[in-house]
Amino acid sequence: MDNSPSIDNQFVLITGMSGAGKTVAIQSFEDLGFFCIDNLPPALLMTFLKLMKESGKDMRKVAAVIDMRGGDMFDSLIGTLDSLSKELQITPKIVFLDADDQTLVRRYKESRRSHPLAPAGLPLDGIHKERQLLSELKGRANFIFQTSSLKPVQLREKIQQEFNSQESATFTVNILSFGFKHGLPIDADLVFDVRFLPNPYYIENLRPLTGMNEEVSGYVLKFEETKVLIEKLTDLLRYMIPLYKKEGKRQLVIAFGCTGGQHRSVTLAEYYGKLLGLDYDTVVTHRDIKLRKG
Repeated sequence: MDNSPSIDNQFVLITGMSGAGKTVAIQSFEDLGFFCIDNLPPALLMTFLKLMKESGKDMRKVAAVIDMRGGDMFDSLIGTLDSLSKELQITPKIVFLDADDQTLVRRYKESRRSHPLAPAGLPLDGIHKERQLLSELKGRANFIFQTSSLKPVQLREKIQQEFNSQESATFTVNILSFGFKHGLPIDADLVFDVRFLPNPYYIENLRPLTGMNEEVSGYVLKFEETKVLIEKLTDLLRYMIPLYKKEGKRQLVIAFGCTGGQHRSVTLAEYYGKLLGLDYDTVVTHRDIKLRKG
C-alpha cells in the first residue's frame, strides 16, 4: 500500500509570456503556503515529482515556474505533461500569465532587460517568437491571467481568490454583455454575436431604455429568430459547460455582444444569467451599459 502524500490536483505549473508577471505569481503562491520552485528545467519535472511522491514529507501544495529561460529544454514540456498523467496520475493546474505586446515592450524598456529569445535584438521580435512557441501550452491552461492593466497587488488578489481555498472553490459562470463598437472583451471564453436580432434602438420609445427593462427584453425575446437562437444555444451550453468544468476550469466567461451593448446583448445576458443560475454560481456583468451617448 502506497502511503506517500498525494499531490494530484495540488501541483500548479506557472508559465506564460516573459514579463507578464510570473515572479509576482510565484511569490503569491509562496504566500499561500505552496512549496515553490522557480525556473525548473522541463527535463527535471518528472524526476522532481517522482521524488516528491516517494518522499516522506507532506508537501501537498506545490507550484513551479517553467518558462523560456529553460532554452531548448522547453520544447520537451508538452511531452512531459502528457507523461505525468500516464505515469504518475498527476494532472497539473496550468496558470498562464499573458499581456499585450505593447505592455510587454514597455516593461522590457523600463527594466532595461533583453528578451530571452532576442538577447541582441528587438524585444518585440522575441515576444512574437515566444507567443508562437507558447500557443499550445496556453491552450491547455486552466487559468489565464491577463496582466496588461493589472498592478502586482491586483494579480496577487486574483491568484489568492482562485487558490486560497481550493477544496471549497466553486465553478463560476460569468456572463457578460458588451458592445462591439467598444471593443471585444479580452477575457471571454465564448463570444456570441447577437447583432442579427431585431434592434430595439430603432424603436423610438425603446431607444433610451436597456435590456434591463421589461419593454426591451420583451421586444427582443418575442421574435422567432431569438426563440430559435435560445433553443440552439441552450443545448450547446448545456453540452459544453460540464466539459469545461470537467477539464478543471474554475470559471467560464460567456459574452454576448450587440452594437452598443445596451439592448440585445443585455437581454440575452440577463436571460442566461437566470437560466444558468439554476445550475451554477452565476455572475452577470453589463460592461457597456453606462456608455450611452445621448
